[in-house]
Amino acid sequence: MKMSRRKLRETIFLLLFRIEFNTPEELREQMDWFFEKSEEYSPDDTRMIRDKIEDILSRLPEIDGIISEICEGWSISRLGKAELALLRLAVYEIRMDDSIPTGVAINEAVELTKIYCSEEAPRFVNGVLAKLAK
Repeated sequence: MKMSRRKLRETIFLLLFRIEFNTPEELREQMDWFFEKSEEYSPDDTRMIRDKIEDILSRLPEIDGIISEICEGWSISRLGKAELALLRLAVYEIRMDDSIPTGVAINEAVELTKIYCSEEAPRFVNGVLAKLAK
C-alpha cells in the first residue's frame, strides 16, 4: 500500500530533525536502522524519502541562506530545532521541488508545526513561508 504524501513528509521531517544532533554520516546510519526496523514503508517510499533527504542535505547551505534572508533579525541558531527542520523541508519544497505546489508546502509545514512545535510556532512558520512565496 502506498503511504500518504503527508505521512511521507512527516517522516522526512522527523529524520531531517536529527541533522541538528548528528553528522550527515550518522544521519544516514540512523536512516538505515530506521528503515530496517520499520515494515511500514514500501521500497518506493523508502527510496523517495532517502532521495529527498539526500537532496536537502546537499543543498543545506543554500536552504539555510534562504531561511536566514527571510528571518530578518533571527539567526538560524535561534530557531527551534523542530521549526528549523520544518522550514528547511518547506523551503526545499517551495524552491527546489517543482512537484509540490507552494500552497501545499506551506499548509503541510504549518500543520506539522501545530503537532510538533509550540503554540506560537505555526503563525511564525506561516509568516516566514508566506514571505518566501511572494
